[in-house]
Amino acid sequence: MRIHVLGCHGADCLADTTERPVRQESCGFLIDDSVLLDAGTVGARLTLAQQRRIRFVLLSHLHFDHIKGLPTLADNLAEGFEEPVIVAATEPVIQGLMDHVFNNKVYPNFFKLPDRERPVLQAHVLEPGKPLTLGHVEVTPVPVNHSVPTVGYVVKDRQAALLYSGDTYQTEAIWSLGRTIPGLKAAFVESSFPDEMGELAKKSKHLTPALFLKEFQKLGRPDLPVYAYHMKPAFRTQIEQEIRRLGIQQAAFLQEGQIVTL
Repeated sequence: MRIHVLGCHGADCLADTTERPVRQESCGFLIDDSVLLDAGTVGARLTLAQQRRIRFVLLSHLHFDHIKGLPTLADNLAEGFEEPVIVAATEPVIQGLMDHVFNNKVYPNFFKLPDRERPVLQAHVLEPGKPLTLGHVEVTPVPVNHSVPTVGYVVKDRQAALLYSGDTYQTEAIWSLGRTIPGLKAAFVESSFPDEMGELAKKSKHLTPALFLKEFQKLGRPDLPVYAYHMKPAFRTQIEQEIRRLGIQQAAFLQEGQIVTL
């Protein structure tokens, strides 16, 4: 399984570095060139040819930073596409896209364009806890504890499995499932705010480094590679420092453009 990190932050920002400015962008992870896991960043990181290879889009929830690349993707694919892109998400997310995004007011309804019988996008409603095969991967959506209906995912191919926490506060079901997956090779776990902002994290239902550790420990796999993501750009350095101090064996921090191979 090859995961191309298009965006991995909790917001978009042009970050100053000692060498050159670096674009930090909202979450979007391209799996084996054909499955997009969350759609916060798509068009800004992929050529048109790469975008045309996407066959499935998995969405964790409706918050703007996880869906905002989807209209651009639909627009870019509207000419000359061969088959619809399947947008797979739970019912509240699909309904929210119809009501608030592709409603012919905020954006044209590409679930019906250019033709009702052959649209650019095709919705598929996921049932939490029920595995579904999309192309060459099996995905299982698992409800997590966020401020709107949200799922994390376990994504499996024949060789490996990835656990993706989605935006979450303290939760249980996804870790319970993760403990049962023999081929689990990595976990992507959100950590949005530093520990000193714990009250805001609680209210907005996100993790801090201290909670990141507690949640990861629920997997019972201390040697599993775990990648922090969804860090708010303003606090990335502080969050990294706090996680490093926790002594997690194989903790790492996702970066835009990175390739993770499982």
